[in-house]
Amino acid sequence: MMHTLHSTLADEQWLATTPAAIEAIDSHAHVFVRGLPLAPHRRHAPDYDATLDVYADHLRANGISHSVLVQPSFLGTDNSFFLDVLQRFPQRFRGVAVIDSSISDDELRHLAAHGVVGMRLNLIGLALPDLRESHWRELFRRINALGWHVEIHRDAIDLPMLITPLLEQGCTIVVDHFGRPDPAFGVDDPGFRYLLTTAESGRVWVKLSAAYRSVRGESGVAIGQSLTSALLDSFGAARLVWGSDWPHTQHQRLIDYDASRDALDRWIPDASLRTIVLRDSARALFRFA
Repeated sequence: MMHTLHSTLADEQWLATTPAAIEAIDSHAHVFVRGLPLAPHRRHAPDYDATLDVYADHLRANGISHSVLVQPSFLGTDNSFFLDVLQRFPQRFRGVAVIDSSISDDELRHLAAHGVVGMRLNLIGLALPDLRESHWRELFRRINALGWHVEIHRDAIDLPMLITPLLEQGCTIVVDHFGRPDPAFGVDDPGFRYLLTTAESGRVWVKLSAAYRSVRGESGVAIGQSLTSALLDSFGAARLVWGSDWPHTQHQRLIDYDASRDALDRWIPDASLRTIVLRDSARALFRFA
């Protein structure tokens, strides 16, 4: 069954109108509907829709002009749903796809031609792969040739086993969701402390997103403050980006889009630094014109 996205006429007109300048970028969000083919191995599958029209309403209400759509893990390597958005609104959206090492060069070129700028390794709940194995090395060689980044979603304790081999292979790395430090340790998590040391490589970026995934039963706004402060000290604003993580899967009762955006103002009260994170660094990383 072919699923397509539908949005209201007002949203279509807003999305199709190219802004004179990039105002702000949401670097991490998902769109999906019920009934899409699901990955055979998945941790969960939402029982609700996250449609383009609802998402566009959030963007417009919060002054966000552009967005990066990330393939949800429960949809596996079938990226066609979010790719439809990228094809229809190429000025507004970029994408991060989930792929495996068997993907063909033609498929990679097709994704790249329609606005995909990175691949995601969502490894939550999975066995830790050896990224030095030959099939991974060959995939990263092809990813590097496209100028893509590799996005990592994994608990902080395992980041050294992932970031180190990726740096060895010359990859640009984006770490999801503050690096997901253990709620029991916060900024003192050994994996998070390791993440801070990777700033000197110049090839690691971190998403200030989904702080609620590093606490238990809270919105994460408070822990996000201390994590952001540490990341700013190590990375500077130019290699941090902000993401809403809309629709906040499995945490939608704790936070909404407006609160997610407002949290950034608390985390980075300096307006000039916040503009770098919200616009300039994301524009460079995700290759917006």
